[in-house]
Amino acid sequence: MKKGLIIIHTGNGKGKTTAALGVAFRALGHNLKVCMVQFIKGSWKYGELEAAKKFENFTLLPMGKGFVNLGSKEPDPEDIRLAGETLKKGKEALMSGEYAIVIFDEINYALSYNLIKIEDVLTMLKDKPQNVHVILTGRDANKFPELIELSDLVTEMKEIKHPYQQGISAQVGLEF
Repeated sequence: MKKGLIIIHTGNGKGKTTAALGVAFRALGHNLKVCMVQFIKGSWKYGELEAAKKFENFTLLPMGKGFVNLGSKEPDPEDIRLAGETLKKGKEALMSGEYAIVIFDEINYALSYNLIKIEDVLTMLKDKPQNVHVILTGRDANKFPELIELSDLVTEMKEIKHPYQQGISAQVGLEF
């Protein structure tokens, strides 16, 4: 049986986006088209931006403005607007039939920060073309049991040890 899967990479450990990119890399090796929309990494400079240019079948859409304002009880209206635009762009890619895989990078953060509504994400996933795979990344997917239930594969990355705990900063090529 062939079915477009809904896959979640979540948890506090490192590797959620990296795992999604690994699936993308594998798909590209089979000449499949992949689109990745990024909810929070819009203004950052990171390795995926340059690597994506080397693959004809890989579309990378960095959106948002980077870090979101977490200090207030209510999300910044600009962050809500940008997350809504990102969801819309991702949904267009998903429904276009052009891509075998659509990755919604950091969408779980957007959900847990109340930048987008779970109902909109669930509706989009239920309406997706049957043969398209979807990958959702970011911490806190477990806050949305209905999302976990709808998914076909959920992997939680668990941090056991991290170089940051030893005072080692994020390094080029590994973390960004």
